[in-house]
Amino acid sequence: MTNPEVAILMLCLFILMVLLGFPIAFTLLAMGVGFGYYAYYQAGSIETISDAFSNQIFYLLNQNTYSVMENDTLVAIPLFLFMGYVVERANIVNKLFSSLNLAARNLPGSMAIAALLTCAVFSTASGIVGAVVTLMGLLAFPAMANAHYRKDFAAGVICAGGTLGILIPPSIMLIVYAAIAELSPLRLYAAAVFPGLLLAGSYIVYVIIRVYLNPSIAPKPTFEDDISPGQIYWQLFTSFVPLTLLIMLVLGSILGGLATPAEAAAMGALGGLVLAALYRSLSWQKLKESVFLTAKATAMVCWLFVGSWTFASVFSYLGGHDVIEHWVLAMNLEPWQFLIMVQLIIFILGWPLEWSEILIIFVPIFLPMLDTFGINPYFFAMLVALNLQTSFLTPPMAMSAYYLKGVLKSEIELMEIFRGIMPYLGIVIFCMFLMYMFPGIALWFPDYLFGEYIP
Repeated sequence: MTNPEVAILMLCLFILMVLLGFPIAFTLLAMGVGFGYYAYYQAGSIETISDAFSNQIFYLLNQNTYSVMENDTLVAIPLFLFMGYVVERANIVNKLFSSLNLAARNLPGSMAIAALLTCAVFSTASGIVGAVVTLMGLLAFPAMANAHYRKDFAAGVICAGGTLGILIPPSIMLIVYAAIAELSPLRLYAAAVFPGLLLAGSYIVYVIIRVYLNPSIAPKPTFEDDISPGQIYWQLFTSFVPLTLLIMLVLGSILGGLATPAEAAAMGALGGLVLAALYRSLSWQKLKESVFLTAKATAMVCWLFVGSWTFASVFSYLGGHDVIEHWVLAMNLEPWQFLIMVQLIIFILGWPLEWSEILIIFVPIFLPMLDTFGINPYFFAMLVALNLQTSFLTPPMAMSAYYLKGVLKSEIELMEIFRGIMPYLGIVIFCMFLMYMFPGIALWFPDYLFGEYIP
């Protein structure tokens, strides 16, 4: 039945439940089933106890679960996760940070630059923001603190760098987006290459300029031993090159059409095991931990999909999507006004919600309107992807700040972390403005590889 008022109530109750701290996936599932039972209920249809379970919502739930399990695109998620967890437990990141720190030692804020580059490489391999921020908080923050870096500056670097993995390919977030919007993951990956490099490069430029203007926030570290350039290059080659090469091979095989995302992810998972073995860091215990964490994270993503698709189906059946679409179209907005409005909504949602909830629940509301406004869906996807960076950097619910606070505990105050991440929040917004002014940042590479996009 069409009942838009109930649909809006359903959406408002979901947001309230999330703010109260209920688990996202099971809240979606419970509300989808509960409101769906009402939506599909037919008067007089229940005469026996068994009739109570003949409601169509249970068939819908079953079909959504099956659809998630047979989705070929989503197969890549556990494989990419496994690659990241294996790399994390092989101590490759420690060696990577040390070698990059040596290589950048003559630049202003060398440790911060090394931390950003390490975050970019590792988060690309992992795709889990919490894992990157936590590990770098244990690894890079003490090193910067010992070098007398200002705490808020060091915290901002780690929190901002840890979020890059959801944007730079091969990104789990883009796989999820491709499944939701029914877009080509290959085009999405190609579209994200330059925006990801732009954001990471902007972070590094900001660090260099700020430290150059105020050297006291990041004093130049002293090295006890005189290390020759040859030793630096060797350490860099043995740590940075193998992991970067693995990621580039995975991404190149996807963009070159040699493998699907799932096949490339499988090669990446195997490559992660080979790297761990070469570094003599592969043990049965670490392998079990990687498998367990992969299964845990994959289950969370799958339940999110089942719950969100059920929720979205019921919300649409009740007329919720139609109400919002009619409301937006009644404003007679220009395309640029529509884009600003949507991005502002996503930015505000980033205060209480993480990227997965925003992407799975709210973005599909606006996707059907893109054709009406003549907006390229891949350009829109990149604006959303950049905007979702802010969901980890926007107080008071900046999750990257809480991840870092969780491992540093009393070493730093939460307000210091918030103060440190604010400049990077501004950089994300600036990069979104640049991409809006120059859409080729997102669209040139996929058009070059696969031809111009035709709706």
